[in-house]
Amino acid sequence: MGLLALGASSGETGDPKPASAEAVREAATAGTIAFKLTTPEELRGLLGRPEREEKRRDGDWETMVQEFSDVKAVFGRLGELPGPYTLVELRVAGAEVDIGRGRQIVLRTVDDLKKLDSFWGLAGMSAARLDLREQLSRLSNLTLDSGTVWPGQDRLPEGFNPVDLLEQGKNPGLGVRKLHEAGIDGRGVGIAIIDQPLLREHEEYRDRIVRYEPVEVEGVEPQMHGPAVAGIAVGKDCGVAPGASLYYFAVPMWKWQQNEPWAELLERIVKLNDNPKNTPRIRVVSISLGAFSQRPNYALWKQAVQRAEEANVLVVTCDPDFLRIGTLKRIEDRPELKPADYLRGFYSQPGAALCVPAANRTLASFKGPRAYTYYRTGGMSWTVPYLAGVAALGWQVDPDIRPSEMVQLWRQTAARTAAGPVIDPRALIEAINKRR
Repeated sequence: MGLLALGASSGETGDPKPASAEAVREAATAGTIAFKLTTPEELRGLLGRPEREEKRRDGDWETMVQEFSDVKAVFGRLGELPGPYTLVELRVAGAEVDIGRGRQIVLRTVDDLKKLDSFWGLAGMSAARLDLREQLSRLSNLTLDSGTVWPGQDRLPEGFNPVDLLEQGKNPGLGVRKLHEAGIDGRGVGIAIIDQPLLREHEEYRDRIVRYEPVEVEGVEPQMHGPAVAGIAVGKDCGVAPGASLYYFAVPMWKWQQNEPWAELLERIVKLNDNPKNTPRIRVVSISLGAFSQRPNYALWKQAVQRAEEANVLVVTCDPDFLRIGTLKRIEDRPELKPADYLRGFYSQPGAALCVPAANRTLASFKGPRAYTYYRTGGMSWTVPYLAGVAALGWQVDPDIRPSEMVQLWRQTAARTAAGPVIDPRALIEAINKRR
């Protein structure tokens, strides 16, 4: 039973096509039914029309459930990104079938590339069997990481070098590394991040952590989000402020759907500055979340943010009530990474007041202490720690700037480009020096 059998059109006609449970198991064993590589259309080609089909949505994740006589298949996809549903779970007579989940996904033909979403793309997958010489346009839209297995260079597109992409993508861009060379790297400034459980051993930021506190996540494995945001803020190679100190608070972002726990934790973080032993002082809190103003008891959250402002602490979030942020995508053949070397990214808020690098960037991965991911589609989450890092650079130069003034300076010094107003760290530092 091969891929062509799964792709047959009988399921599209609506006619039932009998298939035994054993045939389904055999297809999974042979790899013709596989985790993240089988679509609903392919399964219908084997099993015919499902007896029941249901779609659900949970945040950005969309699920399709198909049920046949004794087979249940669950497909998923990221709803905001183009791409098909692909298989994530398969059960026969109630028992789970091994479809390769938990093992490295091995692409079988170049047609499998069409099934990959741009956010996760080829991360952790093997394309070693494929001839990719004619696939440059598709590869240019797929995330990859240091765990991606490639064919030999003779089967890659001319000029496509994934090792170079991973290295080049570590550059924060916008002249930030020039500021580092001048000694402006955020030293003496504390950045607090509230996010998911962190892989604390990653080489990007392990030496910058001065406090790590898990809150209601004891026993939870490191998640993908934490290493990325920590590395953007203070990473030694990827970070905007590699000299800043990191206070990290790991929380169950998937569970905290009310404003109360966020407000309580924010107030506790701000109070850490009252203890002279906690140095350096926290000047900015980074939270890659944008739903505060849409949740109950928003006034409680606003009060906590206001108290932080009064304590000289800036709170940076994705919430449009804080600042309308747009994402930027690095143009890969531009070595200098000036403000004009970016395109508007996929995720942006309408009428963005400030645009921030997010896509075509290499960030720390949760998969290991030296693992990295090159993200083609950078979300709003990546912009917040970038802005927190820029704030740390500014406060290193002038600690007396008020939080609200820092945000005003971001906007006043932004570079005007075709992609929109772009955060300009070098112009910010020049403006701060002129104020002194």
